[in-house]
Order: sequence, then structure tokens, then C-alpha cells
Amino acid sequence: MDLPSVEALLNARWPETKIEPSLERMTALLDLLGNPQRAYPVIHVAGTNGKTSTARIIDALLSSLGLRTGRFTSPHLQLVTERISLDNAPISPDAYVSAYTDIAPYVDMVDAASARDGGVPLSKFEVLTAMAFSAFADAPVDVAIVEVGLGGTWDSTNVVQPAVAVVTPIGMDHQDYLGETLAEVAENKAGIIKPDTTAIIGPQPEAALDVLMRRAVDVGAVVARYGSEFMVLQRDPAVGGQQLSLQGLSAEYDEIFLPLFGEHQAQNAATALAATEAFLGAGRSRELNAEAVRDGFAAVASPGRLERIRTSPTILIDAAHNPDGAKALAAAIADQYHFTRLVGVVAVMADKDADGILTALVDTLDEVVVTVNSSPRSMPLDELTDIAAGIFGDHRVHPAPRMDEAIAMAVDIAETGGSAADTVTADPSDDNGAGDTPYGTGVLVTGSVVTAGDARTLAGLAPQ
Repeated sequence: MDLPSVEALLNARWPETKIEPSLERMTALLDLLGNPQRAYPVIHVAGTNGKTSTARIIDALLSSLGLRTGRFTSPHLQLVTERISLDNAPISPDAYVSAYTDIAPYVDMVDAASARDGGVPLSKFEVLTAMAFSAFADAPVDVAIVEVGLGGTWDSTNVVQPAVAVVTPIGMDHQDYLGETLAEVAENKAGIIKPDTTAIIGPQPEAALDVLMRRAVDVGAVVARYGSEFMVLQRDPAVGGQQLSLQGLSAEYDEIFLPLFGEHQAQNAATALAATEAFLGAGRSRELNAEAVRDGFAAVASPGRLERIRTSPTILIDAAHNPDGAKALAAAIADQYHFTRLVGVVAVMADKDADGILTALVDTLDEVVVTVNSSPRSMPLDELTDIAAGIFGDHRVHPAPRMDEAIAMAVDIAETGGSAADTVTADPSDDNGAGDTPYGTGVLVTGSVVTAGDARTLAGLAPQ
């Protein structure tokens, strides 16, 4: 078998956007596999925004501190092998195929048993989760950083007993499964907090924080909260990222360079640091090696998160796919860049809040090119055009039927739409436009993880 044939088999199963409130199939499969998820400690990461970046930062920190890591994240940007990482790098296509073929006979057994009971086969995400758990056990790893796919309580990853449970900022998303209020969404995500677990709670709206704290009290989990036990002490934009001072659980760590942009990424960094400290048992008398921490932060990469893929004009991509993510993106651009003209390329999934995403960006983008991405779930062009026109006005909205055409159109609009007098290009030595220098014209590609991945592929960038 090869990678395309494995993907064809997985894509014939329930999609990742569909879940059932049961862990029975997943538990049955892992029992047959010998419960590989028990072979190593786990840091479990849930939330609405920032999960992948936080997981990647934790991975980089633990790697810098000498541990062998496995990381399971979703969705992928370009290639499905990105989802299962060993030693901070995606596994190879051959290893991915082997991970599938190793568990395939047991998958068939669980499917057959489920069918006899009138149930459904394992979903694509359930199989992927089992592949990751098995790959980590085979490696073997010292620790697995496991990102929730959807929600928390009924997510297939929630068969682990985590040493540390991390909850990044919670917002409204997947309401059809998670609930129509912030408290309902938080209750589902709080399901990863369990007895004998340390809960690291990132910045939260009050309604979500109340739910998370009640859950922690109910199960007797130890809790550390952003803004109380850990926080960002200072943050300054810098070329290629930002310079931070962080209050961790055990000590203050200063002179930290983080090659990611925006206040939200600084908060993710503080959350990841606290999770790392909690996992390693750090306390007031057991601070981490400061130089290893600095090295770990400096090595962080989070592709598709306000990532620059081209200069002249600058093209940025970001995987923001809900209103809260788009608001954080807008704030990060205002914080880090000083464009005289910025044109958006937006493609959104049909089940997402396109109105909320575009509204969050209306003051950031001068004009917007709307298009579709490579997913069959992409919002139809006519529908997205109508939504965008209602927010930006007809004169600022330009439809394009394909992503490559949309980016080319946006570049043309960015380069020709403003006069020479109001377009000032930053000093070439200012690699990322930090500081007060105007950064000229730019293009921002956003609206979905798939959209960001498509733009990365078109730019010829390799998966990470």
C-alpha cells in the first residue's frame, strides 16, 4: 500500500467533522492493540483556538530539555503525515502507511463487532488516533503531546489518562456538537480534566473559566490559571517574532525569543511553559534550565500561523477559521506590521461563521478577494461573495474561482490599487516589518486551515 491508497480507505469512513457521543469503539480498538496509549505519559491539549501552536511549543520545549516526543495534531495543512510527529518532525509517508497496516486487522475486527450490534464503523479520526498512539509506543517516546480533534469529552483522544491537561482559549465553534452557549462548549472541552491530572488553563472568558474550574474541583485536579499562577510579564515585537518575559510555575524566564507573532501567541507560549513545568514536576525550588527553555522557544515553528510565504509584496497566511481566531489575527497584524495597503484572500468552510470571520477583519483589510479552497466542504463562491459584500461593500469584494487566481488577483490589487506616494516599502534588513516603519503593500490569505495549507503548497513550501 502507499499513502494515497491509505488515504482513500480512511476518507471512505466517517469524516472528522462527525462524532458520536461514545468512546466504546475507540476503547475496543485500543484494547485489541494492547492499549499503546498507556506506554508513555500524555499531555492532552483542548480548546478552541491555539491548540496546535501550544502543542508545538510544548513539543519544542520538551525536546530542548532532552525528552523524546510524539505529537498528534489536527487538521494538517498540506500532508496528512504532519499529524503524527516524532522528535518534532512529521513521520515519513512509509511510516504512516506502516502505522495503518499494523492496526488494520484490528480495525476490521472492531468494525465487524460494531456492525453486529447495529453500530457504525470506526471514524477516520478514530483510526488516525490509534495510528498515532501505536506509533508513539513503537518509537518509543518519553512523552506524547496529544491535541483534541473536536470538543473533548467524546473526542477519540479522550481515552488517555493525562499527566497534564491543557485548555487553550475557548470560543464558539462546532455548535452542532458542542452546544449553543459558551458554558456548554466549555463543559464538553472540560472532559479532558481528570483525577490525578494537573490542569493548565489558558486565558478564558469568564463563563468558560467557571465551568473549567468546577470540573477541576469535581475531579480533584490541581489547577494553574493564566493570569494567576503563570502569565506574560512583558512582550515586545522583534524582527522575526517577539521578545518575552514569562512568569512560569517555578520561576520567571526572561530574554525569550519566540518566532511567532501576536499577543495570543505570547499567551500560548506562557501556557506551554506552564504545561512543561507541570509535566516535569517543576516547583518554586525546581525551575527549568533557562538556557534550554530559551533554545526551545527559539526553535518553535507553527506553519500557517501568520506565516510569511513571500516578499515583494508580502504574502502572509493564517489558519484563522472562526471569529475569535480572526480577531486575534487582526490584533497581531496591527501589532507587528504597518502596511499601507493589505488585501485579503479568504476561503471559508461552509459550516463556519464566515460573517463573523469577515467582520473581524473588515478594519484590517482594504479589499478582499473571496474564493474556494481544495476541500469539498468549502463555502460556495457565490455564498461567500454575498456575505463579504454585505460587510465590505460590493466595491471592495472581488470573487475568484480558484485559489491560485485569487492570490494573483490580490497581488495585482495590492500592487496597483494604491499610489506610489502612499506605498512605502520597509527596509530590506527589517525582515518582518517590526517597528514603526511602514511595510508597504501586502496580501493576507486566511479563513481556514485548508486555505492556509493550499497557499503554502502553491508557494512550494514543504510540510512541517
